[in-house]
Amino acid sequence: QVQLVESGGGLVQAGGSLRLSCAVSGIIFRRNNMGWYRQAPGKQRELVATITSDGNTNYADSVKGRFTISRDNAKSTVYLQMNSLKPEDTAVYYCTAPSIFSPRTYWGQGTQVTVSS
Repeated sequence: QVQLVESGGGLVQAGGSLRLSCAVSGIIFRRNNMGWYRQAPGKQRELVATITSDGNTNYADSVKGRFTISRDNAKSTVYLQMNSLKPEDTAVYYCTAPSIFSPRTYWGQGTQVTVSS
């Protein structure tokens, strides 16, 4: 079965950094695009960053210049390096993988990121 397992979330002060990891199994990882979403209480889900199988990246304007998405195909893992964190970055962060073979998208369970002021 497909599994996406996020880790690395936690509590950090404003201005600090965290690195999220997403370990993936059950898909052809090297051929899959990957993404990170986040959802804060009372707010709509936001696409934070994407990375294609070729390594091309895109970012939401709210995180551009502060966050970096990357992947390690040998480890079947995608990362989100978050620097200069702000309280408004507080959210549950989800790793996602659109299926190559169906219209569905796979989601991880999420990891909580809390940024204190």
